[in-house]
Amino acid sequence: MVDSEEKVMATNPSWLLQSYPSAMPTAENWALEERPIPEAADGELLVRTLWLSVDPYMRGRISPAKNYAAGFKLGDLMRGGGIGEVMISESPDFKPGDIVMSDYFGWQPFSVIPAASAKPVTTTDAPMQSALSYLGMPGLTAYFALLKTGSPRVGETVLISAAAGAVGQIAGQIARIKGFDPVAVAGSDEKLEWCKELGYRTGVNHRTSADLVGDVATACPSGVDVFVDNTAGPIHDAAMLNLNTFGRVVVVGTVALADRFDQPDIGLRHLRRTLITRARIEGFLLDDHEREYETAIAALLSWYKQGLLQTREDVAEGIEAVPHAFVRMLKGENFGKQLVKL
Repeated sequence: MVDSEEKVMATNPSWLLQSYPSAMPTAENWALEERPIPEAADGELLVRTLWLSVDPYMRGRISPAKNYAAGFKLGDLMRGGGIGEVMISESPDFKPGDIVMSDYFGWQPFSVIPAASAKPVTTTDAPMQSALSYLGMPGLTAYFALLKTGSPRVGETVLISAAAGAVGQIAGQIARIKGFDPVAVAGSDEKLEWCKELGYRTGVNHRTSADLVGDVATACPSGVDVFVDNTAGPIHDAAMLNLNTFGRVVVVGTVALADRFDQPDIGLRHLRRTLITRARIEGFLLDDHEREYETAIAALLSWYKQGLLQTREDVAEGIEAVPHAFVRMLKGENFGKQLVKL
């Protein structure tokens, strides 16, 4: 419990959106403001933040442009995925001391979240923060984007961009487990070595490649059957120009456009290529698969317990680090799932 004296003495530094980025976001787009610890109303929980997640989808929420997730207005408290300890519960479903996960955590040490949004987090089978990684949104995204939307068959070549990132590192391992042929695209040789340790057959360094189309062709000599696109941009173009007949492209993210999010995505147009290959290009949103979450989490946890699933985390420390961690993730400077530990 947070007693009244502790609440008076404790501070609650909170990150507010103070400007919309016109290019790549910087930490200056947010302001850190001291706020009082909020009060939990009926149906709410006051939680002490333990972990925060920063993810590519949040780039769309700091833009005035229309997006699939509700955006933040100037002056709004930033919110996202997190894990915390319940301090005060105004819900019969939770009690003080419970560890919960929610997508409504503020970028602040103490938050009030709707009890309806909270899910219990257990630490008996896996580390707590795994609920924000391979047992949470990134792992579920990798599972459904690959297996449901991409629908590879055994032996087919699966090209995955941002392959060392939160989603990519899990998608590549699922592809290995299921008998597909995973090929990585990542931004450094170190990341590609990690991908090979995870079971990717080979990979392409998109930052050093002088001929991305040719390098993807070399890495995928039989062509690309499924492309899990976490980036958009030139990597998407290279995949399209190597796509096999009846290939599938799963558009998961567009982080390569983070520095020009509000501008038209002008590049190669692949309509002729799509026609010739009869490709299927489909956008992916995790919420569409909510009814199957439990099945996917059970599979991911089983693979983890069997030692078939590894994960790498990039952990920043302290509330002051949150916007910096977010920006470096957008730039691809993180190595693994980007988290902030409070």
